[in-house]
Amino acid sequence: MEEMHEIRKKRRTLQETMNFMAALSAGIEPILGRGANSMTMSAGRKLGRKFSERAAKTDDLLAAVDEVRRVLEENNCLWCFEPFKPKDQAQLITVNEQGERQLLIIFRDCMIRQSLFRFGHPQKGSLCNMMYGFFAGALENIMDKKTRLDIKHAGENACLKVLTVAA
Repeated sequence: MEEMHEIRKKRRTLQETMNFMAALSAGIEPILGRGANSMTMSAGRKLGRKFSERAAKTDDLLAAVDEVRRVLEENNCLWCFEPFKPKDQAQLITVNEQGERQLLIIFRDCMIRQSLFRFGHPQKGSLCNMMYGFFAGALENIMDKKTRLDIKHAGENACLKVLTVAA
């Protein structure tokens, strides 16, 4: 019970910080325009690389996603995400025309989305890009390959992203 109380306390602290970040992003986006997205993507990527410096290295995409989750949890960042396979897709991991591996990931409990909704800000902005940058930076450390995370769907209850890992 005490452990659950401590987790909730950490989550509240983190959520308060994310609320501040949502307010900040609403202020910088109109001033910096499209530059806000690249700036926050770069900052997120740098943070992801830093947080994952001691992460276990692997070429296994699913193991790498699990390692990103572990790194996030170790740093008190609680995001609920998991690989997703549509019914009409034969394999969880697919390969695109360029030979890059791709994995759909669904983000269910996202602190950023909750913070944006609280302030009435739209999704797909600078804070979302910071998270994509973090994820990509951490995976690049873990897999030693270029990665990117693109939005397939941004919704109220969950967001679906396409994770692409260079060949």
